[in-house]
Amino acid sequence: MLVALTQPVPRDPATDPRDIGRLRTTHVRAVAGCDLREEKIAAARAVCPDLFYTTRYEEMLARRDVDIVCIYTPDHLHGQHIVQAFEAGKHVICTKPLVNSLDDARRVLEAGRRTGRKLMVGQSTRFFESFRRQRRAFERGEIGALEFVDAHYIHRMDWYYDKSPWAATTTDWAFLCLSHPVDLVRWYLGHIVEVHALGYRSSLAQKYGAGFDIYAANLRSSDGRIGRAMGHYGLHDLPSARNAIELMLYGSQGTSMAQYHDMRYIHTSPDGDIIEDPLYGKRAYYFNNEVHGMHYGEFANYAEYFAEALLEDRPYSPDLEEGIETICVLEAIRRSAHSGQPVQLAPLLAEVGL
Repeated sequence: MLVALTQPVPRDPATDPRDIGRLRTTHVRAVAGCDLREEKIAAARAVCPDLFYTTRYEEMLARRDVDIVCIYTPDHLHGQHIVQAFEAGKHVICTKPLVNSLDDARRVLEAGRRTGRKLMVGQSTRFFESFRRQRRAFERGEIGALEFVDAHYIHRMDWYYDKSPWAATTTDWAFLCLSHPVDLVRWYLGHIVEVHALGYRSSLAQKYGAGFDIYAANLRSSDGRIGRAMGHYGLHDLPSARNAIELMLYGSQGTSMAQYHDMRYIHTSPDGDIIEDPLYGKRAYYFNNEVHGMHYGEFANYAEYFAEALLEDRPYSPDLEEGIETICVLEAIRRSAHSGQPVQLAPLLAEVGL
């Protein structure tokens, strides 16, 4: 699915009859949607009847009211769709992974530099409530100097293979989902210079004909600090014990953890451990209902954040170059897992033009 955004018409939330799902942003709004499948368009039209819909991407790109194109298509199509949007004069939000090959990374980076258009990677976890609280506390210095980062994303994916068969044959789980924990590690450690990873195929991956769907990667940053990213996409979930996504920060003065699907932010303090759990108050904003699922609030948060950055001409993250660097880290993990040897980042960065 491709979604087009523009600057919104001012409205008064107190009198606007639309539901909370359409009142999350003030600097951007949806104006158009595009998909090859008519049934997807029909489902979207039932919820948002006032949008323009088309099965032709070029028709959406030609619209003058489109400022930002949001790309949520299969991984191997991202590069093509990003370049088309750039060349049509549009800014872009692209879901993770930005691309899934170094060839596409190089193409997208060149097109962004040539056209001057901006791109933000839709790394939704950064914009979930618990991870936002954890980041603000880190920036206030509450855990002291950061010394180690540990992130994982674990989730059984047979439903995803059934919904999106391309996941087994046209991409790699290193890009498709390990991009969440790797992005979180990079968010705190910055530039990665070396990775050493191991990979394995679960019985689920073997059933669907996919490659490695279990990854464990150690990452070393340019200043010598280390982190770890783990992913497992063939397991039997145990949500009462471990959340799908967790990020642990270990600092010189404290430790913290953020969780998803739950909304807990747990951290140390001089008075003992503190658990912040705003799920009751934030559930409708982030999930639209009582069920923990989808990413409504996170998507709205990063769309609003990107729109404000464009309007105010200020930096934002993750931008195009940061996103391309993360792709190089993911490719290094993929290569290391297959070779069993550490992989240096410098040659891959040079290959894509960073």
